[in-house]
Amino acid sequence: MLLCRAVAAAAVVAVTASCSVETAKTADAGDGKPGGAGRTTASGSPDAPATRSPGSAAPKPRPTPSASETSGTPAKPTPPPPGRTLMASGATGKQVRELQARLRQIAWFGGTPTGTYGPVTAAAVKGFQDKRGLAATGATDTVTWQKLLAMTRTPTRDELNGTKGSVHPAKLDPRCLKGRVLCISKTSRSLSWVNDGKVLSTMDVRFGSQYTPTREGTFHVDFKSRHHVSTIYHTAMPYAMFFSGGQAVHYSSDFAARGYNGASHGCVNVRDEAKIASLFDQVRTGDKVVVYR
Repeated sequence: MLLCRAVAAAAVVAVTASCSVETAKTADAGDGKPGGAGRTTASGSPDAPATRSPGSAAPKPRPTPSASETSGTPAKPTPPPPGRTLMASGATGKQVRELQARLRQIAWFGGTPTGTYGPVTAAAVKGFQDKRGLAATGATDTVTWQKLLAMTRTPTRDELNGTKGSVHPAKLDPRCLKGRVLCISKTSRSLSWVNDGKVLSTMDVRFGSQYTPTREGTFHVDFKSRHHVSTIYHTAMPYAMFFSGGQAVHYSSDFAARGYNGASHGCVNVRDEAKIASLFDQVRTGDKVVVYR
């Protein structure tokens, strides 16, 4: 009798140990996910592999869903390949000037046409291309040029020279939306006189070179000097409004004569004397100055 009881107890222990191991193994293999390797039937036994009768066709594999099918977002169409390059960074000439004037007509180029294909022009072209589903390279190819021609008209002489037409400033920086602000964009090369988010006037501006860069940030007008002369360079700086050390917004006769072929020593140059004279009379010491990209 004692021997029978011992044999029965050993059998119970063996069965219990087997269930524990199998349960742990099943949970680990399936990772708790539907369809895992450890999925079991209602009876507790693992699913048997599916069988098919001889001669029956093998089931077709289900195609892998695309990214747009799984995300629910339509895939962005692939832009057409770019055509032959007509103009790119470093190019100069009449066609570049026409390109800039045409981009300015549709508010993609905010500066004055210079005939030089620089970073600002490349950025304008790239934005134009991306907006219209073209290959956004920043270089003007035949496809981009034809698209631009279809959207614009032949520039006038004044438009090509930048002597007529409104300035297209960049979107105002959020720091320019409150109070009285000289809002200066390096991207569009424009200065906007803003009062509580309303643009009162806009004018072309020029900045320092890479060796004498115009500082970026938020400043305030420290002092004004109508007939200022630089003590360092001994040059006239009419209607100067200083905002960062020796850097100021002021009229530049050189800018008026040479345009963007020159650069300042860090100041913000204005070439329209009538506009800067009017601005000088409106700006007060303490007004905010924001210089941004």
